[in-house]
Amino acid sequence: MTVVAVLANPPREGLVATGLAESTPLSTAEAADLYEALFRDAVLAVHRSGGELLVNYPVDDDLPAEHRTDTAPEAELRTLVADTLGGTEDARFERQVGSSFGARAGNTVTHLLREENADSVAVVTPQAPMLSRTVIDSAAMKLRTNEVVLGPSTRGRTYYAGFTAPIDFDGAFEDPSLPTLAARGADADLDVEFLASSPSMVDGDDLLDAVPLLRARFAAERVVPDYTAAFVHEHGLDVVVEDGSPRLVRD
Repeated sequence: MTVVAVLANPPREGLVATGLAESTPLSTAEAADLYEALFRDAVLAVHRSGGELLVNYPVDDDLPAEHRTDTAPEAELRTLVADTLGGTEDARFERQVGSSFGARAGNTVTHLLREENADSVAVVTPQAPMLSRTVIDSAAMKLRTNEVVLGPSTRGRTYYAGFTAPIDFDGAFEDPSLPTLAARGADADLDVEFLASSPSMVDGDDLLDAVPLLRARFAAERVVPDYTAAFVHEHGLDVVVEDGSPRLVRD
């Protein structure tokens, strides 16, 4: 069984999805709502798969002062998980430890593999709308014969990173993370395999790829991420081409 660690912040306005608010018609509050939808869908995907859900949360001291509230980040994320899954019995919650994303991800992976003897550990974030049960289970199968499995996203990024052995995580998740993670795996004499490419939702350019895909799957009555697809539909997000250039619009 793969432990899938969802590294997430509480979906607070101005703290998360700032790239979306700066480069799309979405407000900072709406961008935070989209981040929440992505988090819920990631939680659902892991829950529906054969993996074990681990939510990695920050503590108040890890957040900028202006984004601290009376509700602890763990409590806020627990509430979202409980609302999404109908409870938290099937989820673990652990504090993030580290000064950077790479350090936090690396500490989680290394601890679970070495101290808890997990068979495999994967790292994801609330950025990949098409992360699904099928993707997670496919990755788990690949991790049976490969020590590193990576999910490529656009512009050299990574939406899924799975490991059966630690690598050098220092700076490994800095963009473009895909070639760095692959090289670190090779440097450690580990076999590296890849999943199908999938879009992210980090900034406006990402939505030019992700929104048409979501709308197409919805129109074709194919599986879509429940909360993210609902957000796109409710906010009337679409992509149009004007003067040869694609542009994100909303109703």
